[in-house]
This record gives sequence, C-alpha cells and structure tokens, in this order.
Amino acid sequence: MKRVVAALVALEYAAQATAASRPRGVGPEFAKFYEGSNTFTCISNPKVNIPFSRVNDDYCDCPDGSDEPGTAACAHLSPLSPHTPADSAASSSVNTTAALPGFYCKNKGHIPSYVPFTNVNDGICDYELCCDGSEEWEGIVKCKDRCDEIGKEWRKHDEARQKAAGNALRKRNELVKEAARLRQQVKDRIQTLGTEIQGSELKVKDLEKELSETQRKEAGKVVSSSGGSKGGKLGQLVEIGRRRTDELRTQLTSVRGDLLASRSRLEKLEEVLSKFHEEYNPNFNDEGVKRAVKAWEDYIASYGVGSTPNSANERDLEEILKEDKENGLDWDNYSEEEEDETAVLYSFTNYLPPTLRDWVDSKLRDLRQTLIDNGILASSPSGSANESKKVTDARNRLDTAKKDLEDHRNNLKDSTEDLGKDFGPDDVFRALKGVCVETDSGEYTYELCFLEKTNQKPKKGGGHTNMGTFTRIEKIVVDEELPSNGKGLGSGERYAMKHENGQHCWNGPNRSTTVILACSEENEIWKIFEEEKCVYRMEVGTPAVCERRKSNGGDSKGKDEL
Repeated sequence: MKRVVAALVALEYAAQATAASRPRGVGPEFAKFYEGSNTFTCISNPKVNIPFSRVNDDYCDCPDGSDEPGTAACAHLSPLSPHTPADSAASSSVNTTAALPGFYCKNKGHIPSYVPFTNVNDGICDYELCCDGSEEWEGIVKCKDRCDEIGKEWRKHDEARQKAAGNALRKRNELVKEAARLRQQVKDRIQTLGTEIQGSELKVKDLEKELSETQRKEAGKVVSSSGGSKGGKLGQLVEIGRRRTDELRTQLTSVRGDLLASRSRLEKLEEVLSKFHEEYNPNFNDEGVKRAVKAWEDYIASYGVGSTPNSANERDLEEILKEDKENGLDWDNYSEEEEDETAVLYSFTNYLPPTLRDWVDSKLRDLRQTLIDNGILASSPSGSANESKKVTDARNRLDTAKKDLEDHRNNLKDSTEDLGKDFGPDDVFRALKGVCVETDSGEYTYELCFLEKTNQKPKKGGGHTNMGTFTRIEKIVVDEELPSNGKGLGSGERYAMKHENGQHCWNGPNRSTTVILACSEENEIWKIFEEEKCVYRMEVGTPAVCERRKSNGGDSKGKDEL
C-alpha cells in the first residue's frame, strides 16, 4: 500500500506543472483530454465538440458528462468505476455512463481520491474521500483542509496493517513449505508402497507355491470325519496316548521334584551327623550318645556318605521330560490320520532303505495326486474340517499375505488420489488439514476443521451437530464493504470451501456450510449466519490465502485486506 501512496503522490507532483491549466475536478490520468483552450471534445462521444469556455459552467453539454468534471451538473449519469482506465472511458459508446469516476481531490499529504459528483457542493464535508475539502468549493460550507491530520493517522494504521500483512505472508510461506513437505511425504509413501507391493506379490506367489506343494504332500493322507471324532479308531487311540503321556510326564516331574528335595534334606542331615560323630567326646559317659554314634557308624558302613545319583538315570529322566516334538514324536502327524484304501501302497515302504524309501514315497504320492486329479480317488475340499493342519497353516499364511497385499494396494490408491486433490494455490491448504478454530455465537460454539467438517456445539451441553463435511474448494466473487478493522471479505474473488451432507435438518434439507476465506494474520472465524434454512455461511480469516497483490493506481481508498 505504501507503494500505491508513493505512486499516486509522485503522479500528483509530476502533474503539478500542468495542474494550473487543468480544470477543477480533473484527475491527472484524464488531463490529456483537457489540453488546449479553444474546443473541448467529449471523451466518450468524440463527435460532440463544445467551446472550452463551457467546461465546468454547471450545465451538462456532453452526453457522458465529461464537460463538467468539477460540478454536479451531470451527477444524474451512471458513475464510472474509479478503476476504469481513461482510454476505456474514451472508447465507450454508452452515453448514459459518466466518462469520469468523480470529482478529483488532490488531498496533498494523503492519498488522492475521487468523490461522487452527487457530493460536490452538497454542503457536507466528505473528509473520508476528500480530506482537503476541495469538493465544497462554492463555499456553502467551509471545509478545513485536514489531510495532514488524516494522512498521519492513516499512515499509522497503514503501518500496523503492513506489519500484520507481512506476518501473514511469512506464515503463509511457512504453510507452503509445510505443504510441500507433506506432499513429498505422500510421494515417498507411494514409492515405498510400490516396493512393498512388489515384495508382497512375490511373497503371495511363494506361499501359493508352498500351499500347492503342501496339499500335494498331504494328498496321501485321507482323514475320516465319521462320528464327528478325529481320525477314527487310530486317531482316538493316538489321542488317548497323547493325554496319557502328558499325565505321566506331569506326575514324573512332580515325583522328581520331591526326590530332589528329599536328597537335599538327606545331605544336610548327613552333614550334621558327620560333624556330631567327629566332635563328640568319647569319655563322656552317655549311653544315648553312644547308641547314636554306633548307629551312624553302621549307616556309613552300609550306605556310605554323600553317594552320588546315577548319572545315566538322570539323563534318562531329562530325555523323558522333554516335549514330545523334541523326542521326535509329532502327534499331529498321527492324530488326524486314518488307514484308508491307499494305505497298502505305503505299508511296504517301511521295509526299504531310507534313500529308496523317500524316492518310492514321492512317486506314490504323485500317483495318488494323479488319481485324485482324474476323479478316481476322493480328496478333502479346501478349508474343510478334514484338511490337515499343515495345509490349514499354509492356507492361513497365504490368506494373511493376500490381505497385506490388498492393504498396500488400497493405501497406494488413496495416496495417489491424495496427490490429485485440489488443496488450493501452492497446495497450501494441505498444511491446514485437520486444524480447527472456534468462535462463540449466541447459545452455540461453532467449529471449523479445515478440509474436514463444520460443527455446532451447544454451550449448555448436548451432542454436536454436524453442519457439513468438506467436499471441494471453489472460487466465488463477493462485493462487500471491508470493515474498518480489516477483518472481512471486502470485494473480489475469494476461495470458498463447500461443506455438505451434514446432519438432517428437521422439516428441511441436510445441513451445509459455505466457508469463505480472506486474508488474516491468524486462523479465525469472523462471522457465521444462516442464509436460509439449515444453509450456513461462515466467513473465516487465514494467512493461507494472503498474497502480494499488484497495486492499482485507481484505488482511491487505498484499502487492503489487513
């Protein structure tokens, strides 16, 4: 904004040399149309020429009112926007529109400005637009030149606005950097998922092969489901054997523990009696002591002292107490098996040498699988109760690997879609996702969580009301007066976040909220109101939408968003 002021002031100083020849109320950008002193050509109607003496004579001669830049004679014409260039005004063919934006006030010491022609000589000092009071030149009311005072105050507030704008821009830059980091994070995740998917696909193929091989190996084992018990008679006997073995192992462990405890007590007792034997006084005539010593000597003669346990028995006990699988006994290989019509094919292999036995066993299994494949022998269906544990375990491992692969593919899809979403300019809103702000209004607290949802929370307790879930970002044009504190939308194109499909409104539609954003140093909700039944509008300030705007020399008010 300082650059705007400097540019306008410089333009005014540059035009001072010709200001004396410029009619009252003409701005420097329109000065070229008023050069000369004999004839004046109407700006938008070049076919209309009048004597220059009729300029500012308080009578509207030109259809576009350009001959009365310093009076209110043509105030009835539709005003030209202050932002319309002079060349555009000159080329306009609509003669019901004023060629000039208004009465030009130099406002020396402040910002030059245009006042509507209706305000010229209306007896009111329009200091907001014309601080030098030049629009009241007829003297109906005397307007003191207050440009120094107003300009000083404006520059003070402008400095604060510029400081806030600078802080907002710095915060936006930080958001842009954070958004770039988060975007790169998604890209890295996509790359990692690609590698994980390749590994998972290989793992699934290996496990499919493993399952197929396990099914083929287990194809020679037919499981009976008759009677609802495991493996028929042989399976029942094996189960009984398993339980009996577990019981005996438990009892043996208990007995061994008692034996070790008794052995420990015996060693301590022998140690006490041995010391007694060594230290007693044989001259002490006590028959009880003599009998005890004689009994200890007989005990030593018969059993000895400190006899060591049989190491071979100890090793045997250790082996017996090991788990069955450590002893080479895998109950799972027998508990679900039963002799079937093909058992005769395998029984004779027990009498063959190990290397030949393995070869014959492999060939016999291939033969059985061939018979199954051709429908000659029956096979247990996949995943049935008769399926062997090895096949079930292999199938479970494959199912887990397939689920992991599917999860990786879903995550890759989500991450790829995330990169294609609209997160606003420079992807800046990505850094705000999930950030929430609140404001109190009446009986409720209203909450906005960027890119997620809007909520209405009753202050006296109760459930939250969903006012809409984020769906998209779009641009809308607003035309509102900017508040003096700068916390508002003003005029121009704004980013808006649409929130739809909220909680259903009684006797109405689902709630929805349009969140309109404008530049602010902090994330804050300025205003919220209900435009129509259960359709809300929320005005929000955020540094995410702040940007350096190009200066427009025609901005007479010099307003900024901050």
